[in-house]
Amino acid sequence: MAFLRYILFLLILINSLSSAFDQPLTLISWNLKDFGKSKDDSEIRFIAETIRHADIIAIQEVVAGDGGAQAVARLVLELNTMGAAWDYSVSDPTASTPHKTERYAYLWKKSKVKLMGKPWLEQKYEQQIDREPFLATFEAKGKQFTVVNYHAITKSMQPESEIRYLTYLPIEYSKLNLVFAGDFNLSQSHMEFKTLKSIGYLAAVMNQKTTLKMNCKENECLCSEFDNIFYLKSRLNILETGIIPFYQQFETLLKAREISDHVPVYIKFSIN
Repeated sequence: MAFLRYILFLLILINSLSSAFDQPLTLISWNLKDFGKSKDDSEIRFIAETIRHADIIAIQEVVAGDGGAQAVARLVLELNTMGAAWDYSVSDPTASTPHKTERYAYLWKKSKVKLMGKPWLEQKYEQQIDREPFLATFEAKGKQFTVVNYHAITKSMQPESEIRYLTYLPIEYSKLNLVFAGDFNLSQSHMEFKTLKSIGYLAAVMNQKTTLKMNCKENECLCSEFDNIFYLKSRLNILETGIIPFYQQFETLLKAREISDHVPVYIKFSIN
């Protein structure tokens, strides 16, 4: 009997360890609208509360000038008070014209993923892409994936002219498991994503608006389908996708827009 109890104990322990090992990761992508010194402490804390459950965060629209990198550091300090240890990386300013340049940022839980090497701004297409993407490779449970953090030019400037160059990156980095995350200023249904989809990429968020209106009309508070995450279906097992409707915690959209005019999008996944 003692031997049987011992075997049962081992089986329970192995199952417990296996479940912990198989815990999925959560990636959030969020355009944080002029993220810099204009964000006060209460706003930083609200943002931290909104994203604290994630394991990796890709942020767009970090202010390129004074205050952007510091705001990211403030956010990480706030996250570190919430029960987990975080690290981060902020890009150099993008190579675009002064009024369009910005930074990107990554934040990650050190207990869940490890940064491999140094993140980099993609220079090959910096003449074709105003805010060239910021790439970072992470490792979890011995498996790697590389996030391509990207903020397209505005809809009026025809972002499709840039996005076609993103489709070259899986060829340039054929050995990497690329995950595209960001504000594309185009719906995933646009024909410009056809090439990316033809090589096996899927949009995580389908038929979901991600930008805030100025005012809610008939309980509709969101407009354009701009933010998304594209993943290679053969490399990631997607368990859950969606948006975080943070604006619902504010009395007005005007107040919510002080945080951002975009909602975060996310995926919960494991690596095949």
